[in-house]
Amino acid sequence: MNDIINQPLPKAYRAITEETHRLGFTMPSDAQTCALLRTLATSKPAGRFLELGTGSGLSTAWILDGMDSKSTLISFDHDDALLAVAQKYLGHDERLSLVRSDGADWVYANKGQLFDFIFADTWHGKYLLLDDVLTMLQPGGLYIVDDMLPQPNWPEGHQEKALVFIEYLEGRDDLWIVKQHWATGIIIGVKR
Repeated sequence: MNDIINQPLPKAYRAITEETHRLGFTMPSDAQTCALLRTLATSKPAGRFLELGTGSGLSTAWILDGMDSKSTLISFDHDDALLAVAQKYLGHDERLSLVRSDGADWVYANKGQLFDFIFADTWHGKYLLLDDVLTMLQPGGLYIVDDMLPQPNWPEGHQEKALVFIEYLEGRDDLWIVKQHWATGIIIGVKR
C-alpha cells in the first residue's frame, strides 16, 4: 500500500492547481487530504456541507466530486482573487454556493444552520469561533481540519496554538476524534 491516488482526479483539479500556483497561493490543501475529503463526502448522501476557507477551490472540487446530486455545499472566503478561480471552474455547479465573506461575519450571520460535514480550512472554525462552528454540526456530522502537523509557512508561536486546539478537541464530550499523522496532519471529529 502507498499514498498514490490511483483514482480519477476531479475534472477541474489540474486547471485550478495551475491557477493557484500562478497566483502564488502557498496554503492549498494537499491531494491526499482532498482525496480523503471526497471519500468522506460520499458518506453523507443528501448532506449539507460547509467549507470554511474556499481558497482557490482545490478542496472544494474534491468535496463536490464526492457529493451526490441532492447534497449542497456552502464555501466562503474573503480573498476575491482566489474566489474568482473557484467561481471560474466550479461556479456552474448548482450544488455549490460560493460566498465572499469574512469568516467571523459569515459564522455570526448563519448561527442556527446545521451541517452534516464541516471542513474548517481557515482560522474561523478552527482557532477562532470553534464553539460556534461546532454548534452547527449535526449529530453524526463530520468535522475535519488539516495542517495540524508543523508546516513551513507557520508563523512563530503557531505550534503552541495548534497544540492547545488539539487538547481542546480531545477534551470535548460531544465529539469523538481521531488524529492522523498523515498528509499535513488531519483531525476528524464526529458529533455525538
